[in-house]
Amino acid sequence: MTDTYDIIFAGGGTAACVTAGRLAELSPSLRILIIEPGPHTENVDVHVQPARYLANLASETTFSRYSSEPSDTLGGRKIVVPTGKCIAGGSAVNFMMYTRASASDYDDWEKLGNPGWGSKDLIPLACKLESYEPFSDEDMSTHGSSGPIQVSPGGHRTDIGEQFLEMAAKYDHNRSFAKDINDFRTCDSYGRWAKYIGHESGRRSDAAHFYIYNKRQNANLVILTGKRVKRVIFEGITACGVECIDEGGSIAQVSVFKAVRLVVVSAGAFGSPTILERSGIGAKNILDECKIPHVVDLPGVGENYNDHNVYFPAFFVDESTDTMNDLFGGNKEAIAKHEALWKEGGRGLMAHNGIDAGIKIRPTAQDVASLGSDFQDVWNSFYAPAPDKPLYYIGPIAGYIGRHASNRRLMHMIYYAEYLKSIGRVHIASADPYTPPYFDCGYLTHKFDVIAARWAYKRTREYIRRMACYKGDHAPDHPQFPAGSPAAAVEPLKPVDPTAPDIVYSKADDEAIDAWHHQTVETTWHSLGTCAMKPRAASGVVDPRLNVYGVKNLKVADMSIAPLNVSANTYNTALLIGEKAALIIAEDLALVNK
Repeated sequence: MTDTYDIIFAGGGTAACVTAGRLAELSPSLRILIIEPGPHTENVDVHVQPARYLANLASETTFSRYSSEPSDTLGGRKIVVPTGKCIAGGSAVNFMMYTRASASDYDDWEKLGNPGWGSKDLIPLACKLESYEPFSDEDMSTHGSSGPIQVSPGGHRTDIGEQFLEMAAKYDHNRSFAKDINDFRTCDSYGRWAKYIGHESGRRSDAAHFYIYNKRQNANLVILTGKRVKRVIFEGITACGVECIDEGGSIAQVSVFKAVRLVVVSAGAFGSPTILERSGIGAKNILDECKIPHVVDLPGVGENYNDHNVYFPAFFVDESTDTMNDLFGGNKEAIAKHEALWKEGGRGLMAHNGIDAGIKIRPTAQDVASLGSDFQDVWNSFYAPAPDKPLYYIGPIAGYIGRHASNRRLMHMIYYAEYLKSIGRVHIASADPYTPPYFDCGYLTHKFDVIAARWAYKRTREYIRRMACYKGDHAPDHPQFPAGSPAAAVEPLKPVDPTAPDIVYSKADDEAIDAWHHQTVETTWHSLGTCAMKPRAASGVVDPRLNVYGVKNLKVADMSIAPLNVSANTYNTALLIGEKAALIIAEDLALVNK
C-alpha cells in the first residue's frame, strides 16, 4: 500500500463517500485515500436490512458517542450523541427517513455570502443523486429517476400510517394533504413518507454501497479502515498530508500519508472541528490550553453546534396493530421470518423503518397568538417570512424504542424541532485524539425552544387519541401531571371522536410538560454547523468553495460546514454537500472546465 495520494479524505462518512466516488468516476487515475476509524459496512446484515437499524446502537464499533458537559438547564443531565463510525457514516445506521430541507434553508445559506449554495443550485443535484419511486402520480420535477440513491415507499404499508392520515382528514381542517411532502416547497401538509430503501431490493440505500463499494475495480480508490486521523500535516500553510494512529492503539505509533493535491476533512460535526484544532487551526486560547502550535487563528472552529431535539411519548395500541417491536427487540424467530420474506423480493417489515406518514407542521395564527411574546418574536422574524419553514416534524413510529417496555403493544408518536435557537459548541480538551472533546449541547437554553416543544407535545396527543388503534397513554413516557388533572395519562378502551374537544392544559400542566422535556430531550443524531461556511469575519471556517480560511489545499466537506440548520433529517443534505464538493474539487483540480 502506497503512502502518497492525490486526495486524502479524513473520515469515511456520507459526504466523503459521495465526493470520492464521483471524483473516482470522473478521473479513474486519481489516487484517492479514504481514512475511517470504523469498520466496513459492505453487505453487513444490520446495515443493509432496513428494519435492523436499531441493532446498530448496541454496537461498540460502528458508533462514536459524544457526551456533553452536565447541563444546568437539563437538571445536570448529560446528553449523549451517537454518530456513525463506519464506512458510509450516518447513512449506514440512520432511520432512513427520506426528508429534504426547505428551499429557503439553502437560500439562507447563499444569503450569508455563499454563491452557488442556494436552492436553485442544489435542487438539480438532489435530482441527480436519486432514483425516486413515487407513491402515485406525483410531480417528478423535483425528483430524479436515474441517480445512485434509491428512494421508495418501502416493502410494507403499516396500518398505523394509514390511520394517522385518516385521523388528520377528520380532525384537522386547517391543513391540507399533499401527494409529495418532500418537494422542497410543501409545508404544513399531511402525507406519506418515503424511505431510503431500494424499491426492488428492499435494501438500505446508503452512500457507501452506491458511490464507492460499486467501484472496487478501481485500484486507485483506496479505503483504509481502523485508522483515526490525528491531525493534518502542513508545509508552511499548505496541507500536505495527515498523521494517523490505529483506532484503539497507541498515540505514539503514528502513520503518515501524503496528499499531493488536497486534504479533505470529512469527519462530521464532532470529528472535523477537533481534527482542525489538533492541526493548529482554531481559537488561539483553546490551542494554547492544549499546547498546540498555531497555524491559523479561526475562532469559529467548533462553534455553532446545531441539532434537532426529539421526544418519544409512547402509547398503547390494539394488539392487532402492525408494529416492528419484535424486530426492534431482536426476536430471533421474528427476524428469521421477516428476513425470509425480504430475501424473496425485498418485501415485508424487514424492508421498512416503521415510519409511513407524518407532517412538517406550523402553528396556526391562533396558536401563535396564544404562545406569548418569547415565541412570537422568533416566529415573526424567522418563520413568518418563510412559509416553507416548519416548526416541528410530527409522525407515528410503528414500534417502541423507549426504556419502559411493557407486555402490551406500544408505539410512539414522535416530534422533533426543525430549527433550534439553542446552540452549542464542540472543542478539543487535549492534543490526544482519544481524549473526549468538550461538548456543550446547548439544549433548551432558549425559551422559544421550550415553548415550541410544549405546543408540539399537545398536538401529538390530539393526533394519537383519535387514531383507531389507540388504547391509552403509556404513563412512564409522559409528563407527570398534577393529581386530578384532565391532562393526566389515561387508558380509555377506545379513541375519542374526531370532533371531541382538545385537552385543556393548566399552567401547572404546562410546567409538567416543560419539566418532562428537560428530563427526556434527546438528540436526533443530526449534528451540524461546527465548521460553518460563512465569511471569516462572521466566525466562518470555510469559504463557499469549502477552503479552510488561512491555509492552502485543505477543505472540509460534511455536515459541519452547514452555516444554518435545515428542516430535515440530515442525510439528504449530506448527500448534497458531497455532490457539490465533487463539482468544486473537480473544477479546482482542472478535471473539468469551470
